[in-house]
Amino acid sequence: MVKATIFEAKTNLSALIKKAQQGETVVITSGRKRIPVIQLQPMQPVAKRRLGTMEIPGFVPTDAIFDPLPEDELRLWNGEAE
Repeated sequence: MVKATIFEAKTNLSALIKKAQQGETVVITSGRKRIPVIQLQPMQPVAKRRLGTMEIPGFVPTDAIFDPLPEDELRLWNGEAE
């Protein structure tokens, strides 16, 4: 385990991040008593998602999807009461 004060962490942040990425526990401490305040750990890779790739069986959009909304529905979307 690596311990570093906040000042040391600011000075050596890149090195501490590399150690955390390699699986080492990195604890940042604060104050004269060096009280642990935070632990660095690597994040899990985030899977990239594409928008609009979901397929719904039986759903086939028509050109009507581009038609303007009726006035009563448009008022509801705009937050106006019926």
